[in-house]
Amino acid sequence: MSSPSSRTIWEIAWPIMLSLLAQNIVNVTDTAFLGRVGEIELGASAIGGLLFTTLFMVGFGFTTGVQILIARRNGEKNYLAIGRIFDNSFYFLILLSIAITVLIYSIGPTLLKPFIASDAVFQASSVFLKYRILGLSFASAGLLFRSFYTGIAFTKYLSISSALMAGVNVLLDYILIFGHWGFPRLGIQGAGIASSISEGCALIFFIVITRRNKHLTHYVLFEWVKPDLKIIKNTLSISVFVMMQFVISLGSWFVFFMLIEKMGERSLAVSNIIRSVYLMLMIPGWALCSVTSTLVSNALGEGKTEKVIPIIRKIMNFSIVSMTITVAIAALVPRFAISIFTNDVTLIEATIPSYYIILVALFLFAMMSILFNGLLGTANTKIALGIEAITLFFYLWFTWLIAVKLQMKIEYVWTAEFIYSSLIGILSYWYLKKGNWRSKVV
Repeated sequence: MSSPSSRTIWEIAWPIMLSLLAQNIVNVTDTAFLGRVGEIELGASAIGGLLFTTLFMVGFGFTTGVQILIARRNGEKNYLAIGRIFDNSFYFLILLSIAITVLIYSIGPTLLKPFIASDAVFQASSVFLKYRILGLSFASAGLLFRSFYTGIAFTKYLSISSALMAGVNVLLDYILIFGHWGFPRLGIQGAGIASSISEGCALIFFIVITRRNKHLTHYVLFEWVKPDLKIIKNTLSISVFVMMQFVISLGSWFVFFMLIEKMGERSLAVSNIIRSVYLMLMIPGWALCSVTSTLVSNALGEGKTEKVIPIIRKIMNFSIVSMTITVAIAALVPRFAISIFTNDVTLIEATIPSYYIILVALFLFAMMSILFNGLLGTANTKIALGIEAITLFFYLWFTWLIAVKLQMKIEYVWTAEFIYSSLIGILSYWYLKKGNWRSKVV
């Protein structure tokens, strides 16, 4: 393959962007609806949701490795191998999800209890998690389909499935949380049920559309051959380090907010708003990260190692343009953007300095994360884990220094994002220039 055109990058990226946007809409909808039920339910859903997200990241890490392998085999035009990777990954994910679901039903409340002081919040969190965890198998299988379509650079179905999921979730939240249209008022229980059902609907869409698309038959999916432990082991050899990477990243994010919590309620409130803004505005950047790992792995599958750096450079340029537009628009409407999450005028004003800090950090992160995902695309996930661990160590040390030791203002704490982006970008660039990734066999 030659260096991808901007049109090619956009055609792969925009369905992923819409998919991520729809997933964010699901989170915003749950928050908005439960915020009108009560503060206990709102806080409980956040805590229960954090534990669910941690468990979800195990599957996300595994399917990231699957995506890398599928992209490599697609580049090699070894389509039969893609079907075998898919089917065996499906076996593994379903068994893993069922095991986690059973575990949570057995000891979920025990895991939550140490982190929750309020008995009312604890009870509500346990209820939410009980019903939310039922969707883990659906969510994990959905991740596998997303990895397949991203790996073969055919992403248009991702936006449709996510829009379906978001639409079903909004409708069921409205019906089940508040008890409309003759349904009982279930409150936080209804939110958990709605999210699980919406993920099930998205999975059904993926299965139906994949089986009906004749252009995908050469990938030989759904053959349900006897499980091949060798394929599963090979997939895990790539995925396990990504799984660990996501776990420590999420854990570091949790520690970051625990350090900010020591600064007081206002600083924590500001940071929660900034986190929401960050997640929304980074959607174009994350989509381009997925494109990067896919195109790099495809190029290596074709044996064209000389194309890797030009591909990364091309996508980085594309990322610069897209994030410049995103950041420029966001910079013009700070109060409007922040008011989406709060109507407290004093809190809005307190958030603005951190808002501008994060806009600059987003621009830097969008570029540097392309380098890191280019490294991931080479399948050197063990090296990527090491780079992530080193980066997070300095990131948390800097956060502790500013927030706890020096007790500076919250906007200075958020400059830790510059540390994270710079280090992960510099280390990834160094490995891509000097490392022995060209001979990596997967």
